[in-house]
Amino acid sequence: MELTANEKRLLAVLGEHGSAEASVLADELSTDAAAVVQWAHLAAGRKLVQVKREVQEEFQLTEEGESYARDGLPERQVVESIDGEIPMGELSRHPLAKVAIGWMRKNNWITIDRGIAKKSDSTPESTDELALKKIAAGVANPGECGELISRGLVTVHEEVQWIIEITPDGRKLIEAGIDLRPEVGTLTREQILSGSWRDETLRRYSLTTPPRRIYPGKPHPYRQILDEVRNLLLEMGFSEFSGNIVQSVFWNFDALFQPQDHPAREMQDTFYLDLISPLPDGWEKIRDMHEHGGPTSSTGWGGSWDKTKAEGSVLRTHSTALSIQYLAAHTEPPVKAFSLSRVYRRESIDPTHLAEFEQLEGIVMDEGVTFSHLLGFLKEFYHRMGFPDVRFRPAYFPYTEPSVEPEVWVDGLGWVELGGAGIFREEVTSSFGISHPVLAWGLGISRVAMLRLGLKDLRQLYKSDIDWIRNTPSYRRI
Repeated sequence: MELTANEKRLLAVLGEHGSAEASVLADELSTDAAAVVQWAHLAAGRKLVQVKREVQEEFQLTEEGESYARDGLPERQVVESIDGEIPMGELSRHPLAKVAIGWMRKNNWITIDRGIAKKSDSTPESTDELALKKIAAGVANPGECGELISRGLVTVHEEVQWIIEITPDGRKLIEAGIDLRPEVGTLTREQILSGSWRDETLRRYSLTTPPRRIYPGKPHPYRQILDEVRNLLLEMGFSEFSGNIVQSVFWNFDALFQPQDHPAREMQDTFYLDLISPLPDGWEKIRDMHEHGGPTSSTGWGGSWDKTKAEGSVLRTHSTALSIQYLAAHTEPPVKAFSLSRVYRRESIDPTHLAEFEQLEGIVMDEGVTFSHLLGFLKEFYHRMGFPDVRFRPAYFPYTEPSVEPEVWVDGLGWVELGGAGIFREEVTSSFGISHPVLAWGLGISRVAMLRLGLKDLRQLYKSDIDWIRNTPSYRRI
């Protein structure tokens, strides 16, 4: 039987003791208890020793518990202050009443009737009081703490001991003799040149035993995909823009020609804030566009546009609010830009929906760009992200026409919708003096990441799950 040098040393010491605690053996072997336990488990796998784990619980009073051990629990202090009966209004003024009243009733020390608390004839020691005395005296056993732990008056500290005992097989091996000569694990240059290595006891190695895994530092898998998306669009000639998380209702909805009574504006979809945002210069053009279509051929939405609604503030529900502001500042072509931003919606959280997620927003404005160019941009993007099969389904959005929803094919899931796209309507661009077509899209990148990483739960992207991060391979896009 091939044993490591440390197993042999452990067996030799155990041959003298028979059984001992790991820390005792560690002192004799000039190492630490953790190393001894590791060696013992190796020997236990060969049935040479037995390893037993014993846990001892130690109860300690918290600072609050110590004060109650000295002065009595709150329920005892309050009940002792009652002489017969007392109105609840007066009783509630006691500094400990908030804690004590419930416990006094539970212990049957008082009864309450019509706003009067009446003290019982007998108030015997409660389970918690008896336990508190034992813990203070250091003689408490497991199961005798009552509810003191949940009350935050007692903490439990566990002390783990490892008892290592030699088995009959281990004893036989010792009696047969163990070679305790030190083993050499690494040969020096001098040993090889002189040939002295032939006289050394060489440590045996198993080529079938996997080495210990090493976990180097690396980006979070989701962050890696976000960086990949950003680099991909920069390679495609796009520039990046950003904006504030808090947006005015004007930019988030009104400037995008979304009617003021649209269901998406309701509280169930939007986080509204108690802030007033001033409207930008020229807001009247947006009002006119909503009410009668302004100078365009549109008839608008009709009705009366409410300026106070537009002055509200929200957490941005889509990054299109950033796109329209970027266009308002860059009204002449060419424009080719994107935003990778987090957006917020009042969603019920489940495996496929979150209240916040990343959205990729893209806009292209130039002379002669068409709907076909839009489909080409999206196809190229998804192909480079690893989805060879892409199709488009007609859709409706208040601020684009025509509009589509891109879908990709995923084995095992079928066609999966990943966002929306289209050409900004004239009612959106005309108010800002933009006369060229604008291609626009908003894509759910968290859903792309979910598919790329093979996840079934979107929440995994945001969990602090170190095992998942370690076991998810890093990769480099070619």
